[in-house]
Amino acid sequence: MKSKILKYLSKYTKITEELENAINESAFFKSYKKGDILLKEGDFSNECYFILEGCIRSYFLKDGEEKTIEFYMEEEVVIPSNIGKSTPSQYYLECLEDTVVNVGNPALENEMYQKYPQLESLSRVIAEVILTKQQESYTAFKSSTPEERYLNMLKTRPYLLQRASQHQIASYLGIRPESLSRIRKRIINN
Repeated sequence: MKSKILKYLSKYTKITEELENAINESAFFKSYKKGDILLKEGDFSNECYFILEGCIRSYFLKDGEEKTIEFYMEEEVVIPSNIGKSTPSQYYLECLEDTVVNVGNPALENEMYQKYPQLESLSRVIAEVILTKQQESYTAFKSSTPEERYLNMLKTRPYLLQRASQHQIASYLGIRPESLSRIRKRIINN
């Protein structure tokens, strides 16, 4: 599992012996089963996750209905917005598949940053990449029609069709399942 983390990090920096030692010292792996809830609305969070295998969905409840915010898969980071804060979560994190993650927390990160300054610099670079992707995703979502959102998902994340239910995908796209069925039918007929 540590080799997967090192492979991911090598996209952003040269893996030095010092960085490899930091990973070996700090890596804490945890396995979850399909359906496990990692975070509930109202809970306080002190953990973040780097997904090595599996899929995690974030969602919130509105009028008793689940509204999917995001799907996270291999080589993606899940950082709850309330991590290390005294505010309760406004959403849920659920494993859609059996999932293996590297678990981190603010205290461990600070300790590792003190020991390995390269790790802190690398974390900033990765945070910038994540933020940029989120901003681009948000802009694309706000400026597109439901059909364009679906086509973009097929282009950029086709694996979601095998990993999430149609209901969850429709919610993620901001539409009802019936609308998703009509969009899919229209695309097939064209």
